[in-house]
Amino acid sequence: MTQRLYFAVTIAAPRSKVWLTMQSPDGYRDWTSAFCEGSTYEGSWEQGARIRFLAPSGDGMTSEIAERREGTLLSIRHLGEIRQGVDDTHSPQVLAWAPAYENFHLRDLPAGGAELRVEVDTVADHVQYMHDTYPRALQRLKALCEAEEMHAS
Repeated sequence: MTQRLYFAVTIAAPRSKVWLTMQSPDGYRDWTSAFCEGSTYEGSWEQGARIRFLAPSGDGMTSEIAERREGTLLSIRHLGEIRQGVDDTHSPQVLAWAPAYENFHLRDLPAGGAELRVEVDTVADHVQYMHDTYPRALQRLKALCEAEEMHAS
C-alpha cells in the first residue's frame, strides 16, 4: 500500500532548462545525489521506454516512462526493484507497492521562471525519508538550474 506525497519548488530558470537538467546524465546524477550519492540511470526518457535507476552498488528501481509531454509532464511508473543486478517485479515485497508513480509537472510562472511539482507514491516506511530528502533534492536541482542560468547570462 502506498501513499502519495507532494513537493514543489520555484526555479528562476526557463522551464526548458529545468526539463533538460533534471534528465541529463550529469544533471540527474547531481540533483539525485540527495537520495544516494552516485545515482545514475540506464535507458531512455521516452514514453513507453524502460529505465533503470541505479545506486553505485547496482541496486535500484526498474521503471518505465508512463507518460511524457515535452517540457510539462514526466510520469514514471516504478515496476520493481533491482537487487544485485536482477530486476524483481514479482516478489510479494514488490507486489505490495508496485506499480508506484513519480510524476513531474512543470509550468511557466507569470513573473518568469518555472514551478516544478512532484507527486511521488511511497510506502509508509519511507514517508519520513521522502519528507526529509525530496525537498533537498529539489533545492539541489534549483541551485543547479539557476547557477547554469546565471552562467549563461
